Amino acid sequence: MLRTPVNETRLAILEWLRDPVAHFPARRGADPVEDGVTAAVAARLGVPRAVAETHLGLLTGLGLLRTRRVGRRTYYRRDEVRIAEMARMFEKGW
Repeated sequence: MLRTPVNETRLAILEWLRDPVAHFPARRGADPVEDGVTAAVAARLGVPRAVAETHLGLLTGLGLLRTRRVGRRTYYRRDEVRIAEMARMFEKGW
């Protein structure tokens, strides 16, 4: 976790996913709050999909995002419990 550098892009993604309805267009048949968002993050960032997937993969690897596969799509949403645990660790000076 500590080897992954803090990156403004990844922080922005985490912030956007805090309120996905406000930051991402609705998809038919998917609730952005319950299901998460796809790599539509790429359009929001203005980068190729592969770049967005790299950032999403790092956040998922850290446990900050949860994924759910539906067909060929992967949906991402914040893992609020894990984010809170990490915040407490850093507050304690870990």
